[in-house]
Amino acid sequence: MPKTSVILIQNIVGLGGESDLVKVAAGYARNYLFPQGLAVPLTATNKRRIEALRQRRADREAHEFNAMTELSKSISKLIAVIAVKTGEDGKMFGAVTAGMIADQLKTQFDVVLDKRKIHLEHPIKTLGEHNLELRLHAEVTTTLKLRVESTTPTAVPAAPDLKQVEGKEGAARTESRGHKRAERVRDEAVATPEIEEKGHRPEKKPRASKAEKPGKPAKAEKAE
Repeated sequence: MPKTSVILIQNIVGLGGESDLVKVAAGYARNYLFPQGLAVPLTATNKRRIEALRQRRADREAHEFNAMTELSKSISKLIAVIAVKTGEDGKMFGAVTAGMIADQLKTQFDVVLDKRKIHLEHPIKTLGEHNLELRLHAEVTTTLKLRVESTTPTAVPAAPDLKQVEGKEGAARTESRGHKRAERVRDEAVATPEIEEKGHRPEKKPRASKAEKPGKPAKAEKAE
């Protein structure tokens, strides 16, 4: 396939930037590049345009660098929020992609960003906060905070039946009083012998009556 040399007027991904001199298929140049105004054939006249194109390219790249630097500062302060559907177990249905994030930046902050600048190692499949790397420029990168939330309403526990609660509390109080009463009775039963032992006095023997008192031995009669 014959090749031809062309001078790129605009940046073409995978081919080159403006003012670059490249070789392409003749049919590609004739049928696409030239009609679209993306390149011009290499001629003596067009060679004189290269310096002007290079200057324009340098100005454009400087402007892009400055713009992306400012954008990176702004994005680093943002928290993008994406709402997704989840099951009862909290697992997401599907995943969050770079395209979804780019759309959310446009909707939430009016930031237009090519999804190819959002670097994801794999689609996001978990709720919570994620730090994403954005490659805004060959020399400019930044971090975007993304929070993935669930739109599935959280189940609210049913209110307890007040009658059942009061019944259970009453039964618990009655049982507690029963335990306390039993403990008090047991304590009294243990304490009674001690009281009796401390307060015990030996019984007094009844005094003998005068009649029952033994008489004094009679004095021996004097010898006659």
